[in-house]
Amino acid sequence: MRHRHPDSPATEHLVIVGNGMAGHRLVETLLKRDDRPARITVIGEERVAAYNRILLSPLLAGDMTRDALTLREADWYTEQGVELILGERVATLDCEARRLTTDAGRTLGYDRLVLATGSRPAMPPLPGLELDGVRAFRDLDDAAALTRTAEAGGNAVVIGGGLLGLEAAEGLRKRGMAVSLIQRDDRLMNRQLDATAATLLEAELTRRGLTIFTEANIAALLDDGQGRVHEVRLEDGTRLPADCVVVAIGITPNAELGRQAGLATERAILVDAHLTTSDPAIHALGECCQFEGQLYGLVEPIWRQVDVLVDRLCQRPGDAPVAGYREAPTATKLKISGVSLYAFGPIDPDDGHEVLAYHDPEQGEYRRLLLRNGRIEGAVLYGDTAMGPWYFERSLAGTDLGPCRQALLLGAADAQLLLDSPEPQDSPLKEAA
Repeated sequence: MRHRHPDSPATEHLVIVGNGMAGHRLVETLLKRDDRPARITVIGEERVAAYNRILLSPLLAGDMTRDALTLREADWYTEQGVELILGERVATLDCEARRLTTDAGRTLGYDRLVLATGSRPAMPPLPGLELDGVRAFRDLDDAAALTRTAEAGGNAVVIGGGLLGLEAAEGLRKRGMAVSLIQRDDRLMNRQLDATAATLLEAELTRRGLTIFTEANIAALLDDGQGRVHEVRLEDGTRLPADCVVVAIGITPNAELGRQAGLATERAILVDAHLTTSDPAIHALGECCQFEGQLYGLVEPIWRQVDVLVDRLCQRPGDAPVAGYREAPTATKLKISGVSLYAFGPIDPDDGHEVLAYHDPEQGEYRRLLLRNGRIEGAVLYGDTAMGPWYFERSLAGTDLGPCRQALLLGAADAQLLLDSPEPQDSPLKEAA
């Protein structure tokens, strides 16, 4: 298939498919540029304008109102000269004709297209998954439905011990439900926390009232004889009452539109360093794209993708080449119901790592560093995470922390003092435990 090269931004029509956080960030950033495409249209499948999906958890918990999630009201798009189409899903995409059609029958032509279709909840192949009362926790409709269920009290089972599963469980617990959480791995948040930090988190959440099962596998979801879930049976025979079941085991990229249109795909839509797909007139951004084998679910790399894509979309003939997207280390900073966590790099040490750790059970604080040849490669912090950014900056810089090794777990000021000192100094911490 041969494609025309995209037109100049001064005259082209840019269509953005997706009004989630990535698509909205793209619009906001483009509007700051005088050299942006002349006409911008945004199509969103949800009936409401873009909102902050990260805040669904405090919304479910009753700690935040619905209005607080809105990024921009629909009128704002009109004021900015952006056409916003809500409540319609793009059903077909004709790359050769540069035309798309929505499920409402609307047809739009484009000069350049951005697919920011995001992702959907991954659903395990479990018997009973189709029953009423079983749902994901991904959008406003999910949050509203779970809130209504929680108002009646009863029992909830949450499948998934990652961040979203824990937040859903805590939200339902705060609403008054008795909540059991099922984690297939041997620890909570196994991608961010080591065994010690995960044990501390599990103990804290258990103290608050959650019932947590690790290394647990579900055999089936059982109905009440009328098509509604009422029990979860584990493979070991344990039976858990369930008025609702929340599935929060991860996400699946929404790559079907690109795949049906003939774009190159693997797990998601393949893009190059400028977020361009196999069709030079089409770009993909965020959770629906795949770059050098990587998929995306955190905002930090997606925000960097937005910056790269904006430069590319505003590029005119004769302009200098724009910088491409590159993978970069990312630190994870989280707060689960008031418990602060910070982590980066490998979670479990290998034979070449030196391990430094500090643990104060009474204060609920834990810090563990993985060093190689005096340089930090990974860190896990639980409770007091103030040192996290300092560790991460030293890790990115590849700083040899040998001169301040004994103070590394005390605090940034103590460690930096020794690091900057031209003469060796005695540290108040002689050896990390």
